[in-house]
Order: sequence, then structure tokens, then C-alpha cells
Amino acid sequence: MTHSFAANPRAIHEIEHSWIPMPDGTRLAAKIWIPIDAEEEPVPAILEYLPYRKRDGTRGRDRTNHPPVAKCGYACVRVDIRGTGDSEGIYRDEYTPQEQEDGCAIIAWLAEQSWCTGSVGIIGISWGGFNGLQIAARRPPALKAIVTIGSTDDRYATDVHYYGGCLIKDNIDWAAVMFGYNALPPDPELVGENWREMWNARLEANVPWTLEWLRHQRRDDYWRQGSVCEDFSKITCAVYAVSGWGDNYNEAVPRLLAGLDAPAKGLSGPWCHQYPNKGYPGPAIGFLQETVRWWDHWLKGIDTGIMEEPAWRAWVQDSAPPVTAYDERPGHWVGEESWPSATIDWQRWNMNPGRLERDAGAATPLVLKSLQTTGLTQAQLCHHGEPGCFSSDQREDDAGSLVFVSEPLSQSLEILGAPIVELTLSSDRPTAFVAVRLNDVAADGASTRVHHGILNLTRPTDCSTTTPLMPGEPLTVRVEIDDIGHAFAAGHRIAVSVSSTYWPLVWPSPEPVTLTLVAGQCHLELPVRPTNPTDAALRPFQEAVNGPGEETTAINEAAVTRTITRNMLDGTVTEHTIFDDGLTFHNELALTDGAHGQSWHSVREGDPLSAESRTERVDHWKKNGLEIELHTRQHLTADGTDFHFTAKMEAFENGQKVFSRTWEEAIPRDGN
Repeated sequence: MTHSFAANPRAIHEIEHSWIPMPDGTRLAAKIWIPIDAEEEPVPAILEYLPYRKRDGTRGRDRTNHPPVAKCGYACVRVDIRGTGDSEGIYRDEYTPQEQEDGCAIIAWLAEQSWCTGSVGIIGISWGGFNGLQIAARRPPALKAIVTIGSTDDRYATDVHYYGGCLIKDNIDWAAVMFGYNALPPDPELVGENWREMWNARLEANVPWTLEWLRHQRRDDYWRQGSVCEDFSKITCAVYAVSGWGDNYNEAVPRLLAGLDAPAKGLSGPWCHQYPNKGYPGPAIGFLQETVRWWDHWLKGIDTGIMEEPAWRAWVQDSAPPVTAYDERPGHWVGEESWPSATIDWQRWNMNPGRLERDAGAATPLVLKSLQTTGLTQAQLCHHGEPGCFSSDQREDDAGSLVFVSEPLSQSLEILGAPIVELTLSSDRPTAFVAVRLNDVAADGASTRVHHGILNLTRPTDCSTTTPLMPGEPLTVRVEIDDIGHAFAAGHRIAVSVSSTYWPLVWPSPEPVTLTLVAGQCHLELPVRPTNPTDAALRPFQEAVNGPGEETTAINEAAVTRTITRNMLDGTVTEHTIFDDGLTFHNELALTDGAHGQSWHSVREGDPLSAESRTERVDHWKKNGLEIELHTRQHLTADGTDFHFTAKMEAFENGQKVFSRTWEEAIPRDGN
């Protein structure tokens, strides 16, 4: 049956602030949207559980997403994690056991309320998608289903810290965001006179998370904690996994579908790291209606037909020119009844010198020593839909790569899944990695990156160990390219590009690396999906319907610039990003917040030890004559044996410095 938003929506009210007590007495701050008659006619509860400040940080998004769902007969509850926003306590790292235990306690509290039926769901994107899976693995009795968006089952393999066992620049960039954000104060209007005590405790406890992440360069117990892929069987509630091809968490969706024994559905669209009802690039969809169909089935026992539909709905994007921004990504929806799918035809293309061909040629050694700056077309790993977030024409990076290109295709070729590139190669250095890009080459030569994969060659099959390479000794490795749905157009060519560097995304190896690939013994495996006439009969998604959001006044408009400069005297190339989130006045709260900053990632050609990453950020918060600023800086370099990290945080109240702390630490390199 077709199901939309309620024909007779229930009147709701918004509870701006409420306390949820934890077993140890700590109180967590909650905001609730709930039908006004819920005491007489109880409703299920839906939790979103984040560190991003319900009062101001996600206020607009929360009011976009939660009120329409609450009107369908749900209590939508947005909770600040312990030590963040207006919640009490201390907050020390992401995805901690304490956070998960608190989540279970929140669910138990919700289920016991007189206005709740006792059934609870969790929804969240990114952080809220992570902890939704992690809490589900703890099996709180009242939790019946979750919707996890832009998240991961594997904290090491698929997040913003390490990629293919390699340290990536998002590690320091993301830590810079949280470094200042973690130190913002609670709102005195909500927490009362002890706000300063709470703020001082946050300042004292705040540390740059980069330090802890650098101490764990392998997939050890630190990363296993909170990675539900360690034991999928722990999750018994229903899981709806969602992401977009422009989001670096896209590969978690098919992994969850393949690994979970619990009821599961997947949705993969063209979007970046965003809710699909606001998805960019388009088309956006009526995602809130889709979640109501899910919640009605699992929390109310209503037959909405959602579980009779394909297990995985995926957007197969058409070939498109290589531009750094797409308003929409043309394509079509397909459906798979299960995943892995028996309908996928794995097609092998052999990598002969300069060519992708169906037949393998003679074994031919090819020497590869990439420019240190190969990779500049890659904007970043996690795309939020900001300007310039997509990769530009790949021919620039191909200048520092070995490239293997097919003949023009006689007909369209559609893939769905994770392509594999198998390489037989050797390295002249004990520490090395390989970067592989799958590209779509138009008739005029323009090359669009379809997706990419990275592999640290010191940990080719097991990222929990580091095994230095024996120079000159051949090895065969399989590099998994991120999952994608893509249709190569007739007349286009398929290309595989291989490089030994990928700056600034991947931190360079300690020494310049020369790889030797054996063409004729390397190949590409494509997950080809045959045309399925049932795709045309798939239920269309509804148009996006959103809540009212928030009334704000922009004091400074948000803006981002990203430039790449080359010092012609010494060969240093620098990626410089200037971001300004703007200053926003929250009209209803009479509160102003915002942030601005810069990052620099630079390296000198031929000298990997010249690599450095620097970030600067200022966070602003102002209300009722109280003005807070957090100034934070981070700097990362490396020599042949150690990473060298420095950081500084300064807190200002009404222009006066009230706190300052610096960090300086050397951390041994471990396969990076």
C-alpha cells in the first residue's frame, strides 16, 4: 500500500528543554517534539543523539526533520551527548562506551514515559548514524528499529581517519573542527548558574583528538570498539542503512546488507553527506515520508509495504562531465532483492601496457614513480555538498600515473558494487601505498572520476599488522574501489589510473617510492549489472516535504575558497582552504554563533618529508552580553621515524583570555 504523511496530522508542541537522568546522576539535555494529546494516546519515540548542540548547532535542521514526523504520531527526541551542548558531564572522544551506555539509558527512560508506547527507534546521520548502530549492538529491549545515514560499520576502514590503512588529511581537518567546537559553553539560560563550572570542566578536559588517532595507526582495539562489523549478529533490531555516492560512507550500506542477519534495507542515492530530503546533488527525495513508512511498520505494526520492496534501492548515475559541482546527477533508480546479488556479472578487464583489454597480454614490467603532488584533483574524502567538493578532470593526475584505457564502448555498461583492481607489483622502499582511480573517459578525452581506492602495501590484507616490504620482492594485492552505481555511456572508455602518491588526501610515505607493476598480470574486475525491466516498475519516491526550519539572520554570509599554489623557486605546492561558516543570529534565541578558519596542506616535489598540515579556527558564541571565542591551531609534520604534532587552544570571554593550553608530541610512524 502507498503510505504518505498522515492525512490527519496530529497537533504537536515543542519542548525546548528537558532533562534525562543517567544512572550516575548526570543529566542529559533533550528537546522534544510530541503530539499534544500523547498522554491520552501514547506514541513511539524516535531518538537523535548527537554532540552538535541541539540549542543552536543543529536547530535549523532539527526543525526541518522532526516536526513533520512528530505530526504522524511520534515523539521525536533530540539529545545532546554527555559533556556537549547543554548536557552535563565530560566528553573525551568520539563513540565511547560511555556514550553507548548513556544511549541505552536514554532509550529505557523514553520507553518508561507515560506518553510513550514503549517502542523506540533511533535516527541519525554521521555521528548519529554511528551511535545508532553501536547502541543497536547493545540490544536495549525497547529499541525496535534504526535509520542510520552516512555512517559506518567499521570505524577504521570507513571514516575520516584512515583509508585503506593510510593516514588521510581529513584526520587533522576533522579534529580541528571538533577541537574548538568541543570547548563551547552550555547556554546559561538553560543550565543555570553552574554554566561556568560546566564550561571550565570542558576547557580542562578538551584535547586535540588527532593525538589519540595518531597513536592508533593500525586497526587495533581502539577502532574495533564501536565497529559493529566485529559481530553483526549482536544487532537484532531492524536496520535501514542510507548513504549517497558523494559520501565517503557509501560502502557501509552494501556491507551492512551483506552482513546483518536482522531485517535490513538499504538506500544509496547521488547525494553527499546529507539527509536525502535535502540531498545534493539531486534529485532529493521525500525521505521523511520514507522514514515514516519504516517507523509505522516497525514501531506501530502498520503494514506500509516497505518490507516487500527491494532490499537495496540504488541510484545508477549516468556519465557526466568532470566538474567540481553538480546540481543534479542524472541517472535512474534500480532495485536489488538481496545483496550480494546473484544478478551481478563480474567482468574482467586485463591491464596490458596502456590498455584495458579482455585478453591478457605478455607480462611487462612498468615503472611508476608518481609526482609527489599527484592527487590534487581530489578535493577531499567526506563531501558535505560545499562548493567545489567533487573531483576535477582526471587528466591532470594522470600525468603522474600509469593509465590503462579501454576501447570506446559499443553500448552502455552499468555497474553496481565495489570494483576490484588486482595488481602484481613490487616496491623499492619498505613503506609504500598505491592509489587506484576508476575513470569514465568521454570521446573528447575529458576524464571523470567514478571512484577510487587506496591500499597501504605494508598491510595489504590485515590492517591490524604492519609488515615492511622487501624491496624488489613481488606481491599481489587487491585494491577495492568504493561502491558505486554508474553507467558508462556508449562511446566512452573505461580507464584505470594507478599512482604511488595521492596528495593531499594521503600522507606521503617517508621516502620517494618507485613501484614496478607487471602489466598483463594485473586486472580490473567490474560488477556489471544487466538491465532489469522490473526497475521501471519501482515505487517512485515522493517529493521532499520538510519542516519549517528556523528563522535566522545572516550577519556574515558563509563562504569557502580552495586554491592550489606552486612556489616556482622550491617546488612547494600548497592546497589552501579558507572557510567561513558565517555568523548567524538565531532570532528566537537572540543568540549569535559561527566559525571561520583556514587549512594549509603543502609538500615539496621530490621530498615527502616536507609534507605539513596546518589548521586555524575561531569559534564564536554570543548571547545576553556574554561573548565567547575559542581560538585553536594545529600543525602536523613528520620525519622518517615520527610524526610531530603541535596544537594550541585559547578561550576568551568578552575579549579577555581566560584559558590557554599548548600541546607538543612526537608519535612514531607505523606503516604511514
